[in-house]
Amino acid sequence: MTNRCASCLKADANLTACKACNLMKCCEDDCQMVHRSASKEDCWKNARDLFYQKLYAQPPRKEECPICMIPRPCSEDESFYMHCCGKTLCQGCRYCLTRERCPFCNTPSAKSNKEFIERLTDRMEKYNDPEAMMMLSDYYRNGENGLPADQSKAFELYKRASELECAGAHFHLGIIYQIGEGTEIDMSMAVYHYQIAAMMGHTSARTNLGFVEFEHGYVQRAMRHFMIAAKCGDDDALHNVKEGFKDGHVTKEDFAKALRAYQASCDETKSGQRDQAAAIIARERTYISHESF
Repeated sequence: MTNRCASCLKADANLTACKACNLMKCCEDDCQMVHRSASKEDCWKNARDLFYQKLYAQPPRKEECPICMIPRPCSEDESFYMHCCGKTLCQGCRYCLTRERCPFCNTPSAKSNKEFIERLTDRMEKYNDPEAMMMLSDYYRNGENGLPADQSKAFELYKRASELECAGAHFHLGIIYQIGEGTEIDMSMAVYHYQIAAMMGHTSARTNLGFVEFEHGYVQRAMRHFMIAAKCGDDDALHNVKEGFKDGHVTKEDFAKALRAYQASCDETKSGQRDQAAAIIARERTYISHESF
């Protein structure tokens, strides 16, 4: 069948999809404007429907640790970004293989906060690495690892990382806009960044999005977000699905599906090495806690 412009009906044209709905095709920018003017309501309805279809779609599969090749847990606390090679490892490979060198590229570990920050800065400047930007943002935000607390600098780096499609940066921007940290509270921007991060597979962002929807009275939307995040292994989301079931917002069948998917997601990220690393971390935290008294 011959392709025709949705506006002028010209056949065999070099057609491009409508920039609003991404469904109808037009031959020129002028034709796109005419199409949207004539079909504004349908066009934007299609655009909205497509957006929600993407928002509630199954998230991308979890990324694997490049050493053990087992999917990494959804919690950021259980993964480690390596400033030397830019790889993100699971805590099992980071703690159990070697801590003096990078288990992936064999680069010696940084011997001081100054060297650590220099390496992160080098990766950011040389490779435009969004993960390095996000880590530096965290340190400026909290005044850690020898960097001064600087909310403006943190905000700037989060924005740069988000423009490079860093899900974690979108997530943190969502928090910043939601609580007004270093900027005015802007819930529309908070939701926007949570949505982008959620569609990229960031489960904490999706859970936060569920909380926002629930607080604004959109209970079923909130439960959909919680169920998607729970199926990816998010503990808080599973708890909220359980509460939703108790309150009659989630059916028994949907709760059972979410619970089974949650367990399957957790099982696929387990390994003896990761359990060993978790035990090491727990012992170190206990030791630090005792030393503080």
